[in-house]
Amino acid sequence: MTKKLYITTAIPYVNAKPHIGNALDYLLADIWARYQKQQGNEVRFQVGTDEHGNKIAAKAKEAGQSPQEYVDSMYGNFKTVMEAVGAEYTDFIRTTDIHHRAAVQFIWQKLGPYLYKNQYEGWYCIGHEAFFTDKEAKETNGVCPDHQTPYEKISEENYYFKLSEFAPRIRGAIDKGEFEIVPEFRKKEFLNILDKLPDVSVSRPRKSLSWGVPVPGDDSQVMYVWIDALSNYLTVLGYPDQSGWQDYWPADVQVIGKDIVRFHAAIWPAMLMALELPLPKKLLVHGFVNAGGAKMSKTVGNIVDPMDVIGGYGVDAFRYYFSRHIPTLDDGDFTWEKFENAYNNELANELGNLASRIANMVTRYQSGVAAAAPSEHDEELYYQAMETSEFHRAIDQVWLMVRSLNQYLEEVKPWAVAKERETNPEAETHLSEILTYAVGTLQQIARLLEPFLPTTAASLHELFKDGVVAESVPVLFPKIYNHTENPQAARSTKS
Repeated sequence: MTKKLYITTAIPYVNAKPHIGNALDYLLADIWARYQKQQGNEVRFQVGTDEHGNKIAAKAKEAGQSPQEYVDSMYGNFKTVMEAVGAEYTDFIRTTDIHHRAAVQFIWQKLGPYLYKNQYEGWYCIGHEAFFTDKEAKETNGVCPDHQTPYEKISEENYYFKLSEFAPRIRGAIDKGEFEIVPEFRKKEFLNILDKLPDVSVSRPRKSLSWGVPVPGDDSQVMYVWIDALSNYLTVLGYPDQSGWQDYWPADVQVIGKDIVRFHAAIWPAMLMALELPLPKKLLVHGFVNAGGAKMSKTVGNIVDPMDVIGGYGVDAFRYYFSRHIPTLDDGDFTWEKFENAYNNELANELGNLASRIANMVTRYQSGVAAAAPSEHDEELYYQAMETSEFHRAIDQVWLMVRSLNQYLEEVKPWAVAKERETNPEAETHLSEILTYAVGTLQQIARLLEPFLPTTAASLHELFKDGVVAESVPVLFPKIYNHTENPQAARSTKS
């Protein structure tokens, strides 16, 4: 039976270029969406941009533009990366959209019983567009560890949301498995702070924050950006006034980075409870991608642009490295050397050469007629990993099959069996069995790779379409040595 499913990604601020973390959101969500569609399910897949707040207003001023002109010129950068990553999203939202702004004001009014006005004095990080307690500021010596900028001391009158009132209900939903946070260690980290979370400031005076959604009924206040931003997961579906949004809410999976867990695991569920709506089923929290063991930073100059990776090696090379070599639910590491070694040794040698080798043998020994026998490889561990959102483990299982098939061919030596055909009447049948098994296993590999490497999977299916090898056998991953030494060139230099 077809299910209607919904997956979301965090919406980034448009004040800077898209980074690896954004691309990772889109990739993980796309892998899940393609996997579900492969199972026959209907998927809505949300992406978007967060376009309000002081960071945006400051950047617009620097650029000599109005905030609206600035966001209009910037949001397309994120669409470019989404599409370059191959994300088959269905819904794109901008928080400056007319429907979204009106819906957020409706949400504010529904939250009314849980809102109150109070004087706020504390620490504010413009990078997070968030407030932090004295204790949190003291623990980091007054400097935001994520943005390396000092917190600002602020005193002003704001609206507050009674977050503390919802903590027991949120804990209960997590304990019952109604609201799952993966991985487990992120859930434990969050539960350790849940009961200590104070009520949250959800607005700022217009004099401090002019670029945002006005608070209905109070012209002196503008909504704090997180109330505005978090609501997008609902408003993009058409909440509250467009029909059909109920078919997809609650979200089945919400993909976020580890730095925004508290907003999605505390503020967002509390808002939904106040709105009397069900909570998302799963919060999938991924880690950071480091560069050679160090945090990526503009100051250090070690930031990796996802477009450089995709432009230089192709989208499936990007998808391969970041789905297999970066753990889905933890921090990972990228260097150009690691990436290029994975590209040349695993994609080009292990998979690309395997496909060419099998296709060429079928052409040479069987006039291009490619029968396929069902593979004996068990897929249970693959499906287990997909269901637990451990995508790196799932693609590892596929790669075990790739390596196993390479090893099989080395052991049975079909080229040697082909030579025996003149003298051994059983060699023809044996050779046919070998190649039939090889083609069948390669097609199984292609099917399991569809969520991860869709272009490559399509090429592998096309290679043996209708049981006949394509006239031209493509080189799936031509060798590239932009950041590592070409072994052949090295050997010829030494000789």
